[in-house]
Amino acid sequence: MSTRPAAAKPKKVDGKAASPYGYPFWDWVAREDPEYVRARQPLSALSIGEGKELSVKYREMVIIGILAFRGRQEGVVAHMRRAIEHGANKRELLEAIQSAAVPGGGPTFSTGVQALMKLDHEGAFK
Repeated sequence: MSTRPAAAKPKKVDGKAASPYGYPFWDWVAREDPEYVRARQPLSALSIGEGKELSVKYREMVIIGILAFRGRQEGVVAHMRRAIEHGANKRELLEAIQSAAVPGGGPTFSTGVQALMKLDHEGAFK
């Protein structure tokens, strides 16, 4: 038995509400558990939205370094796209990867540069 009070039918939630990166699994989660997606939205907004001092562009660069370290090339590409949408250029992204490679090593550098090359080949910087 649920202890939650009955509420009005909530508005429909889609995966884009949970994540601005286009990960298809968020559409599935939104269908399966819209309450979870709604609950996650405020934390996401604080974490990846415009900060008081740190802009989205630089927040994305932090995320890119972590994802590159973890070998998540598809995530690096998605977050680089968003960084570009918020004003990052190719050189800034390359320098972010170079910085992440100091503590992260060669695999971090390789993952990041391959993601950057993919976007470059797709014409993301024209």
